[in-house]
Amino acid sequence: MINIKNYTTTQLENLAEEIRHKILETVSQNGGHLSSTMGATDLIVAMHKVFDITKDPFIFDVSHQAYAHKLITDRWDTFDTLRVFGGICGYTKPKESPYDYYVAGHSSTSISLAVGAAKAIRLKKEDRTPVVLIGDGSMSAGMVYEALNELGDRKYPIVIILNDNEMSIAKPIGAISRILSQTMAGSFYQRFKHLVEKALEHLPEGATYIAKRFEESLLLITPGIMFEEMGIDYIGPIDGHNIASLVETMEIAKKLRKPVIIHAQTIKGKGYQYAEGTKEHWHGVGAFDLESGKALKKSDTKSATAIFGEFLVALADEDEKVVGVTAAMPSGTGLSVTMAKYPDRFWDVAIAEQHAVTSMGALAKEGFKPFCVIYSTFLQRGYDQIIHDICLMDIGVAFAIDRAGVVGEDGETHQGAFDVSFLRAIPNMTLLAPYNESSLKASMVFAKEYSRPCAFRYPRGAFLAEDAPCEPYVLGESVLLQKGEDILLIGYGNGVGRAILTAQYLEQKVGILDLRFVKPLDTKRLIDLSRYYSQWFVFSDSAMIGGVGSAILEALNQASIATVSLTTFEYDDAFIEHGSTQKIEEQLGILPYQLADKINQKLQAQSA
Repeated sequence: MINIKNYTTTQLENLAEEIRHKILETVSQNGGHLSSTMGATDLIVAMHKVFDITKDPFIFDVSHQAYAHKLITDRWDTFDTLRVFGGICGYTKPKESPYDYYVAGHSSTSISLAVGAAKAIRLKKEDRTPVVLIGDGSMSAGMVYEALNELGDRKYPIVIILNDNEMSIAKPIGAISRILSQTMAGSFYQRFKHLVEKALEHLPEGATYIAKRFEESLLLITPGIMFEEMGIDYIGPIDGHNIASLVETMEIAKKLRKPVIIHAQTIKGKGYQYAEGTKEHWHGVGAFDLESGKALKKSDTKSATAIFGEFLVALADEDEKVVGVTAAMPSGTGLSVTMAKYPDRFWDVAIAEQHAVTSMGALAKEGFKPFCVIYSTFLQRGYDQIIHDICLMDIGVAFAIDRAGVVGEDGETHQGAFDVSFLRAIPNMTLLAPYNESSLKASMVFAKEYSRPCAFRYPRGAFLAEDAPCEPYVLGESVLLQKGEDILLIGYGNGVGRAILTAQYLEQKVGILDLRFVKPLDTKRLIDLSRYYSQWFVFSDSAMIGGVGSAILEALNQASIATVSLTTFEYDDAFIEHGSTQKIEEQLGILPYQLADKINQKLQAQSA
C-alpha cells in the first residue's frame, strides 16, 4: 500500500497525476469506467491522506469510480489485469482486497452501509469514521434519502463526500454563494456555528428566533439547505480538484464527530481532453487509442439494443400511445433516439428504477402502452413495484430487459442471470424471449398489443443466431425450427442461437424448439414432443434455479410424463465472475463445442 500520510500537497498532486496516467493506460487497453474515475481521483487521494484505510470504512457508491483507491492500496502492480478474467474487478470487492469494505456495483447503497457501519462502531465502542464517496447521479434514488433521514436523526459521525460532476444538486447562485460556501468550508465558520448553537440554548425566546432566522437566511442562498434541514451539516461546494482545500475540508469534517456532507464539484474525465465534461460516451468505454480517443474495434454486427431502439421509434411513429422510460441509461438501452424524437413521451427518470416501474403503471391505466426499458441487473431494484404496482393490477406494462445473460467485464453485480427466475414466480406476468432480429421485432409487436404485464429479454451485443424470417408471436405458442430423432434441443431467447450452434457439432440430426414463452409454457406441444424425443436439452442464458428447465420439468410432472430425460445448461447456483464473455462462457462450459461434448458424453453413458 502507498503510505501518503506524510505527503506534501505537491506530492499528493503528483501522485494524482500518476494515478490518472495509469488509469488511462489501462482503460485504453482493457476498457472500463473512465470519466467518473478520472474525475474522482483527487477526492480519493485526499480521502487516503486524511482518513485511515486500515480502520475507517471507505464506502464507494457504485464503486466504478474507485480505481484510484485500488491503485493506492495494494493493486498498482496488477492493475493491468483490470476487468480481465482472473484479474482485478472493476468495482470494490472485499475478496480481492481487505481495503475494499463492501461489494458495490449498483447505486445509492453507500449511505445506508455507512449508517450500518456507524451503528456497529458505536456498539463496539471503537474510534473509526465511515467515509462515503457518492456521485450526484446516485442522489436521485430514494434509498439515499431513507438513509439520510435516519442519519439526521441519529447523528452518527459519518463523512459523506458528494462528488458533483454533472448536475449540481442545487446550483450555486452567483458570487455571494461562492463566498459563503468558501466561508462555510473553513474552520472559523464551523467553530462559529458551534458557538452560535450553544448560545441559542441560553438566549431569550425572541433573540433565539431572530438568530435562528438569520442562520436560515444564509442557508437559503447556499446549496446545503436540504441537508441542513435533515440535521446533517453541509460544507461546500468546494473545488474537487484542489487537493489542499480537500484535505483541509476533510480534516474539519472528521473533527466535527457528527454527520457531514462535503459537496465537491469535479470535472468528469479530468486530465484527458477527449473525456472531460458531461460526455456520456466516456462513462464506460471499450479499448481505445490514447492519442485520438477513437475506439480500437467496432463490431459490424448490429446489437440487440440497437435493433430494439430503432424498432421502438417505428412503433412510436405508428402509435402515439406508445411511451417509454429508462433509469439513467438512455444510450445503453437504445432509448436515446426515441427520447430525442418524442421528448414528451419517453423519459429518463435517473437512477430510480422503482419510480420508473410504478409511474408506467399509471400510464398503462390511462390507456397508453408503456415500455419500461431496464437492464436485467437493474430491474432487480424494482421487484416490489413489478409485483405490487403492475402485476397485482394486471396492467399492460411491457418490460424490455436488456443485458440478459452474461455481460462480461462488469462481473458479478451486473450479470443478467436472475430475471427469468424472479419474474416467473409472479402471477399475471407473461415471459417471452426473441433469438434474432426478426423475432425481437415480432416480440415487440406482441408486447405492444398485449394488454397484460409482459417481459421480453435480449442479450448485450449481437444475437448468436443469424436473422431469418419469423412468424408472429402467439401467446404461449412455441415454434419447432428443425425436426430430428430422439434428441430435442430447447432454446429460450439467445439460447436458441446457442442450440443452433451446438447442433452443428453433433453428428445426428436433432430437433430444435424455439420455446418463445417460458410463461405460459406451450404445454400441449411439449407433451406432444415427449412422444418423439426422449432426450431433452435446455439452452437459456439464465439461472438454473427457477429457470427454464425448472418450468419445463414442472409441466412434465404435472402431466405425469416420465419418459423424458431432461438436462439444462443454465447457470449454476453461483455468482458469475468478470471477464470477457468468451472467457466466462468457456469457464461455465457453455460454448457450443463444450455443450456438444456434454451431450455426447451423456448419450454415450446411457448407451453403455
